Amino acid sequence: MCPTRLEEISRDILKKCEGLPLAIVAIGSMLATKDINRVDEWEIVHHSLRAELQGNTKLKGMQTILSLSFNDLPYHLKHCFMYLSLFPEDYSIKLNVLIRLWIAEGFVEEIEGRTLEEVANGCFNELLNRSLVQVNERYKDRRIKSCRVHDILRETMLLKSKDQGFAVITNKESNKSLPERVRRLSVHEGTNIDASGEKQLSQLRSFLLFTEERDVWNNFMSSFSDQGSRLVKVLDCTCAPTTTFPQSLTKLYHLRYLCLRYSAVSSIPPSIANLRHLETLDLKRTLVRELPNEILRLQCLRHVIVYDCRSDWTLHGFNALKGMESLSSLRKLCHVEAKLGETEPMVSVGRLTQLTRLGIRQLGAEHGDALFSSIRELKLLRSLNLVSRIEDEALSFQFKSFSSLRLLQRLYITGRVEKSLKGLQNLTNLSKLYLSGSRLQVDPLESLQDLPNLVSLSFYKGAYDGESLCFKAGTFLMLRYLRITELENLRWVTVEDKALSHLELMVLDDCKLLKEIPSGIERLRNLQQLQLVNMAAELTTTVYRGSQHDNYSKIMHIPRVFISQWNIETGHDGYWL
Repeated sequence: MCPTRLEEISRDILKKCEGLPLAIVAIGSMLATKDINRVDEWEIVHHSLRAELQGNTKLKGMQTILSLSFNDLPYHLKHCFMYLSLFPEDYSIKLNVLIRLWIAEGFVEEIEGRTLEEVANGCFNELLNRSLVQVNERYKDRRIKSCRVHDILRETMLLKSKDQGFAVITNKESNKSLPERVRRLSVHEGTNIDASGEKQLSQLRSFLLFTEERDVWNNFMSSFSDQGSRLVKVLDCTCAPTTTFPQSLTKLYHLRYLCLRYSAVSSIPPSIANLRHLETLDLKRTLVRELPNEILRLQCLRHVIVYDCRSDWTLHGFNALKGMESLSSLRKLCHVEAKLGETEPMVSVGRLTQLTRLGIRQLGAEHGDALFSSIRELKLLRSLNLVSRIEDEALSFQFKSFSSLRLLQRLYITGRVEKSLKGLQNLTNLSKLYLSGSRLQVDPLESLQDLPNLVSLSFYKGAYDGESLCFKAGTFLMLRYLRITELENLRWVTVEDKALSHLELMVLDDCKLLKEIPSGIERLRNLQQLQLVNMAAELTTTVYRGSQHDNYSKIMHIPRVFISQWNIETGHDGYWL
């Protein structure tokens, strides 16, 4: 039996092991040598695990074995792996961000027939296959959204990084001074280091900020002066506590990666044109609505990410620039806002033939012909997001022009389509489809049922005006996520035999005329979760355990059923059955 006084600390240490048998055995062996009457000795193990890894003989075996995996890595993968140590403990690392950082650092080289992003993805998959990173979160279409590093592996990584002078991580436990030479610097919460000396950061190549402390921000920004830090290539200041774009950053001539996402920055100076080597400009969730025309001089730009989501869930991008075709290396452009009556920027988009992701908002009927003519030329697109100017704006979608988008995986359309989705059946790689406000008059499932790789399907507010949706027998075999929201005329949903056979999650939201659980749902044996949100009382009151209603008998096999109703005083009030 575990002594009561050690239960909490034992759980904390066990949590740090995260189920890794090697870690549990090694740390358990070490704790067996501790006095069970001395809780302070166990506390030292918990708070000083890094030192224990380095100095305790009981843990030497684990460190050695974990090091074998690291030593077996090819040279370029060692750098990719050690880079993960720059992120705080338990940090959810966005995969797309990590890949862009690796590219900016020069860890990956382009291979004939593959882009840098594809090579970097391959590097990540190698680390994943070796169990050196863990999947933290996936998108609805099963793509990896974020990853994390096992705590024990991270401790080993930090030791390797320190031994090789790869990076310096500062936090509340750090010394108050930096080493004489710092190539990569990661600043975490609680940092109290004075970095005002120019010599300390004169060799700095990368700076990552993970704190919102204003004093820390001001301290380090002051170091990016005319004399110091001119060699910086990567500057990731997510959540930086600033409302203005620091002018000193535009003097970092070698800068390749600049991220100020989640800051309150509202404008970008024309002097950004000095950053001739810039590849990534990440201003996601900032207040920037305009980019200066001078940005068109940055011929190396590969990723321009500028958009914000307001409290009312309205997404804002940046106003389109004339002459965008000059940015011929662009692979990611989101989100551009079309201007009323101006079609030239839509023509320019068609000349950005390297684009893999494109988002355009504020579209009107006058943009239709130029837009769809341009889309036809973007044969490398993987993701396309189109949003109309107003809810009832008819964009005259020409889905036949999408036939050249053989690589398209994700399609988001917000705006009136009215007719059918005929033409989308040619998108054989499409895995995710989102429709909102489309006002379709015929059952959209007829045009989508033969898509072989469709995993996620969402019908949002006004996507379909009909009364019934029918998933015909043997269709949508790959679909795992289905959401039906605010289809105000919808009365019946039918699932025929062997349709939706792999569906895992179904969400029915605010379809007030739908008063019966979809017919045939009882055959969906892989369905793990059903969510009923703001549905009619005639439906939600008949699905309780023990009810004699057919609605309950249809969902008895589903492991998790969630019911939620909007309450004007408390917001969503939800519960699991």
